[in-house]
Amino acid sequence: MAWRIGVDSGGTFTDVCLFDDATGRVEVWKVPSTPGDPSIGIARGVEEGVARVGATAAEVGYFGHGTTVATNALIQHRGVKTGLIVTDGFRDLLEIGRQKRPDLYDLQAEKAPVLVSRDLRLEVAERVRRDGSVETALDEDGLRSAVRALRAAGVKAVAVCFLYSFVRSAHEEAAERILAEEFPEAFSCVSHRVAPEFREYERMSTTVVNAYLGPTMQGYIERLAARLLGLGMTATPHLTQSNGGVIGFDQAARLPVRTVLSGPSTGVVGAREIGRVTGFDDLITFDMGGTSTDVALMAGGVCRLTSEAVVHGYPIKAPMLDIHTVGAGGGSIAYIDNGGLLKVGPRSAGADPGPVCYGLGNDEATVTDANVVLGTLHPTHLLGGRMAVRRDLALAAIERLAARLGMETMATAQGIVSVVTANMARAIRVISVQRGHDPRDYTLVAFGGAGPLHAVRLARELDIGRVLVPLNPGILCATGLLLTDPRADFAATRLTPLAEMDAVGTTQAVFAALADRADRWFAEEGIADDARVLKLTVDMRYAGQNYELPIGLPNGPIGEETLAGLARDFAAEHLRSYGFAAEDEPVQLVTFRVEATGLSPKAGFATHADAGPDASAARSGHRPVWLPEAGGFVDCPVYDRALLRAGNCLTGPAIVEQMDSTTVVLPDMIARVEPCLNLILEAA
Repeated sequence: MAWRIGVDSGGTFTDVCLFDDATGRVEVWKVPSTPGDPSIGIARGVEEGVARVGATAAEVGYFGHGTTVATNALIQHRGVKTGLIVTDGFRDLLEIGRQKRPDLYDLQAEKAPVLVSRDLRLEVAERVRRDGSVETALDEDGLRSAVRALRAAGVKAVAVCFLYSFVRSAHEEAAERILAEEFPEAFSCVSHRVAPEFREYERMSTTVVNAYLGPTMQGYIERLAARLLGLGMTATPHLTQSNGGVIGFDQAARLPVRTVLSGPSTGVVGAREIGRVTGFDDLITFDMGGTSTDVALMAGGVCRLTSEAVVHGYPIKAPMLDIHTVGAGGGSIAYIDNGGLLKVGPRSAGADPGPVCYGLGNDEATVTDANVVLGTLHPTHLLGGRMAVRRDLALAAIERLAARLGMETMATAQGIVSVVTANMARAIRVISVQRGHDPRDYTLVAFGGAGPLHAVRLARELDIGRVLVPLNPGILCATGLLLTDPRADFAATRLTPLAEMDAVGTTQAVFAALADRADRWFAEEGIADDARVLKLTVDMRYAGQNYELPIGLPNGPIGEETLAGLARDFAAEHLRSYGFAAEDEPVQLVTFRVEATGLSPKAGFATHADAGPDASAARSGHRPVWLPEAGGFVDCPVYDRALLRAGNCLTGPAIVEQMDSTTVVLPDMIARVEPCLNLILEAA
């Protein structure tokens, strides 16, 4: 069973990457997504993909999958009716939150809808103090009454979040037992298993989101597993987490909150590996798909990992790559706002009906339609000829929009591209300029079906001098699934002054308990002893601060020297992050973390001999392309990406086409093919 398969299910297309362990052969495939039931599109993509390479599903030894099911259910509020059981007096915490507006200066800003209505938030008598002592014993009879009331109300999922359960979990463990007895058919979860960390509101929000998404994710995973089994696949399937690692389907079904960034996280993993083989460690990743654009920054080949983020309005405490998302994709719809200005997105035509040029009934112009009209996209087909498009329909939609704006048709089409480029540039400034990074010091890695189409204009907007386009940019998220490892994260909050007499003993004890949990996970996943890697970090802060900085621990025994090193590293990181270090202020250890990784075989990148700069053999034709940089339509040469060889160079203007994406090379630019067949675009 030599074949390894990665499948990324997006809002518009489902991408499939196949890698043969025996020969190193890589094949890619792409099919339209099926939003009503994504498992249908995934099964179809796998079936067609393995048939394309002359194999069967039974020959697949590894299956990895990235999904947007949890994300879309949260965005569209398509989770299930959920109940919440809390400590007496904390019923309204979920709604009160932090009493902060989403946007400080927007007086009309609205908070995301509360996922559990007030009548389904029930209180139970119990109280644990912050030191773990019990102030009020759990009222088990009251808890049973609350569970029965939620069952009678018709909820499908129940979340339990008791005060300080991350310090003492006995009351929540009792709640698990009672839920299993009184309401076994419900999806239930308790906060000390979902997010065993301090900050009550964020822990409660995370647990509620997990319960809200649970039945939706469970149903999806069961359907997908059945379809894969029906194809004859016997490999254990894995699902991507927001942290870039993968977990088994069973664990993903229990903790769907950890998959809210499942899709885009492996794109970052893939971009990191491509940057490594091409010699570029400082990267800005630019993943533009059909519905949205995801961007991330990597300094020295490392993408920042955050333990807490607000995802579509809901605080979530779970390890995730620091990815920023904006509603800008190929299917983003162009419209005129109340002030008469042209806007693009975040509303998207998705896969069905899709852009106007698909001919499936949509009549609102999208970014894809603008590119078809401009000639940057092929005017008659996509996906290497498998998907017909109609330029006449796209042109008519742009003309209608142009008439309302009082503009020329081509200027309107170009305006759509310019507006969406500005939207994406703002997203990149959030993760770079606003965090002290100069984008000019980074290489832009463009992927996703639409990324290479817009990359050079985006790079010019940000004054970035180099664009890197992977060999298969449209399916890089699927490729990233074959480049990552099984991974789980474990955390425990124990607020400990660094100068405390027994700080060493506390640190040793907490990390030992976390390591035991990691060992149990390794055993469940069947990971061999010599493939197990643990990375230890602790979140630290000055006493009185509200935010922490993660500081890594060196390998080896934990002693006084370890804590002294933590103090030095924290001061240096605080200086780098905030511009000062308060050396006389007391320092606290807050949340202890263990990142458990199981090293596994991965796909590789083959290198090729230099074939010289002449790229004429890859030239497949030419077509008129509207380029404002050249003053209008230009007869551009078109190159077949599959025929480009290592060392080939081509000068802009030019179009490079392949099954999964299209790359635009603007005038005064040169594109060269490096040894792993990735394209590097720079100023001529």
